[in-house]
Amino acid sequence: MATKDTGGQKHGSRRDEDVEETEAGTEAQERNEKLDEDVDDILDEIDEVLESNSEDFVRQFVQKGGQ
Repeated sequence: MATKDTGGQKHGSRRDEDVEETEAGTEAQERNEKLDEDVDDILDEIDEVLESNSEDFVRQFVQKGGQ
């Protein structure tokens, strides 16, 4: 049975791929953490607005007689 000669071993490239995947994973994690912080900031701002204008906000949804 004949086998194809690939010209040598390529074990080192797998470790390089692992390093690249780890770096990419770290970057993605940092990006996700930043997005989470931004979303939390926006939700906090919405909460503040609703707390300060809650009575007006609720009045908009209260039905007037016959509606």
